[in-house]
Amino acid sequence: MKTGTTSASAVAPDPPVARPRVVEGNPTPDLTGLFHRLNNQLGVVLANAELLESRLSEETHRARAAQVVSGAVEAIATAQQIRRASGL
Repeated sequence: MKTGTTSASAVAPDPPVARPRVVEGNPTPDLTGLFHRLNNQLGVVLANAELLESRLSEETHRARAAQVVSGAVEAIATAQQIRRASGL
C-alpha cells in the first residue's frame, strides 16, 4: 500500500444516529444524555473555532471566526439554561 494516499475506504462512515434512550416505565427520552451529547458537540465547534481564530492572519477572517466562537459560547449557555429549566 502506498503511503500518503487515501482511498474511499479510508474515509470514516457517518456515525450511526443515536436514538434517545427511554427509561423503562417513563416515555420521556433520556434528556440528560441528549444534553451531554449536545454539549460535547458544541465544545468541539468552540475548540475548532478558537483554534481557527488564533491561526488566521487576515482581520476579516478572524472576525468571522470570532463570531463562530461567540455563537458557540452562547449556544452552550442556552443549552445549560434549557437543561436547568427542564429540571435536569
